[in-house]
Amino acid sequence: MGFLERIFREPRWGVHPDDRKRPAADAPLRKLPPPARVYMPLQQHVGGAARPIVLAGQKVLKGQLIAEASGNISAPIHAPVSGIVAAIGDVTAPHASGLPFAAITLASDFEERWVEGEEISDPFSLAPEEVARRTAAAGIVGLGGATFPAAAKFALGRRLKVDTLIVNGGECEPYLSADDRIMRDRPDEVVDGVRIVMHAIGARQALVGIEDNKPEAIAAMRVAAAAFPEVNIRPVPARYPMGSDRQLIITLTGREVPADARAAEVGVLVHNVSTCAAVHRAVRFGRPLVERIVTVNGGAVTRPGNVFAPIGTLVQELLDFCGLDEAPARIVMGGPMMGTPLAHGQVPLVKGASGILAFDAREAHVPPAGPCIRCGNCTRACPMGLQPLELGARVRAGDLDGAAKLHLGDCMSCGCCAYVCPSHIPLVQYFNHAKGELWAKERAKLRTEATKRLAAARLERVEREAREKAEAAARRKAERAAAKARTAAEAQAGAESGAAPPAQSQHEGETA
Repeated sequence: MGFLERIFREPRWGVHPDDRKRPAADAPLRKLPPPARVYMPLQQHVGGAARPIVLAGQKVLKGQLIAEASGNISAPIHAPVSGIVAAIGDVTAPHASGLPFAAITLASDFEERWVEGEEISDPFSLAPEEVARRTAAAGIVGLGGATFPAAAKFALGRRLKVDTLIVNGGECEPYLSADDRIMRDRPDEVVDGVRIVMHAIGARQALVGIEDNKPEAIAAMRVAAAAFPEVNIRPVPARYPMGSDRQLIITLTGREVPADARAAEVGVLVHNVSTCAAVHRAVRFGRPLVERIVTVNGGAVTRPGNVFAPIGTLVQELLDFCGLDEAPARIVMGGPMMGTPLAHGQVPLVKGASGILAFDAREAHVPPAGPCIRCGNCTRACPMGLQPLELGARVRAGDLDGAAKLHLGDCMSCGCCAYVCPSHIPLVQYFNHAKGELWAKERAKLRTEATKRLAAARLERVEREAREKAEAAARRKAERAAAKARTAAEAQAGAESGAAPPAQSQHEGETA
C-alpha cells in the first residue's frame, strides 16, 4: 500500500493503543482439561433467559440440551461436560456488581461422552430455514461479545434481503487474540461457516475484515478462501474500534448505517469469525456451542495465550491453568476498553467472553482525574461523531435531558474519549451512568403512563358500569311503571264492565 493511499484510507476516528497481543497471540492454542465442575448461566445471550429442563441428580452427556430457549429472542444451553447435574441455583454473575444469577451446575465424570449429533455432508442442500433452525438449536450467539442469537439475525437478513455478509475478524481490543488464533488454526472452518451463513441469509458476497496487524491470519484465510471467489479477505487498518459493526461496515462497503437503523436495513449483516466457525460445527456435525477459544493475558499471567475451554469454567481455573506470577490487581472479562471488571475469579466463563485479563498493579493503575482543559481530543477520537466534552459537562451538571439531545444514546461506550483524555476524566463511566439513569427514567415514565392508562381504564369502567346500572334501573322503573299502568288500565276496564249491565238486560227490564 502506497503512502498516499494509506493516508486517505486511514480512519479519522478512534485511537491506536498499544495492542499488547503478543506473546499470547503467537503461543500455540492449548486445550483446558475438563474441570471438575462447570456453571452454566441461564442468561448468556440477548433476550429471555433459558428454562432448565433437567433436574438435580440427572445424568447428562456432553452437548445434551439442559435448558431450552424461551421466546423468539433467546438461546438454549447445552452441557459442556458429561456428568451429573449437581445443582440448579444461583452463582456469581460476570458483572462488576458480583450479584447472583441463575445457573445449572454440572459435576464432570471426565469421560467426555458426547450426545449423538446428526451430521450433514452437504449443508448447502438444506433450506435456509433449516440451517437457521439447526443454528438456533445449537445455542449459537454472537461470539464477538454482542451475544445476539445468530439464527434471529439470519431471519432478519432473509426478510430484508441483504446482499453482503460482513465477517468481523478485526478484534481491535488490546490484549485479545482469540479470533486471530481461530483464523490461524482453523481457517477452513471459518470459511465454511461463512459460506453456510451466506446460504442461510441469501447474501451474494462475503467481506472478511481483518486488521492489518494480523498478517498470519490474513495469509491463512486467503489460502482457505482461494477456491471461493464469493468470499473476499479484506485487510483493514488496525485502529480501535474497527471491530464495531458500524465502523467495519463503512470501512468495507462505504455504507453508513443511520443512527436509528440496523445494519440489515442498508443491505449488510455482520457476524464474527468465531460465530461462523461455530455455525460450521453446528450445521455440519450437529455440535452445539459448549466450548470456545478464550485469550488469557495480562501482566500477572505467567504463560499468556489462547485456551480452548468449556463454557462455564471458572475464571480462576483458567488463570491457574496459565499460571500467575502475582495476585492480579484487577481481573477483566473481555477487553480492557469495553470489558467487565470482576470482583473475583469465582465467576463462570460465558459464551460471549473472548478474553480473561489479569492485570498487575502497573496495568491496573488509574491516574486521578483532573479538570477538563477543552483540548478536543475526545471529539476527534469519537467514532460516532459525538462531542464527549459537551456530553460530560451536561452529565456532571445533572442535565441528562440535555445530554440526550446531544445524542448520548448513540454512544457505544468504546472508551476512546477516556483513553485520549489528558485529564484522565472517566468519560465513558459518566456516559454509562447517564444512560442507566435515562433508561431508569424512561422505565419510570413508561410505568407512570401505564398506571395512568390503567387508572383511566378503571375510571372509564366504573363510569360505564354506573351508567349501565343507571340505565338498567331506569329501564326497570319504566317497566314497573308500564306494568303498573297496564294493571290499572285492566282493573279500570274490569270495573267498568262489572258496573254497567249489558244493553239487552236493560231493555228487557224496561219491557217488564
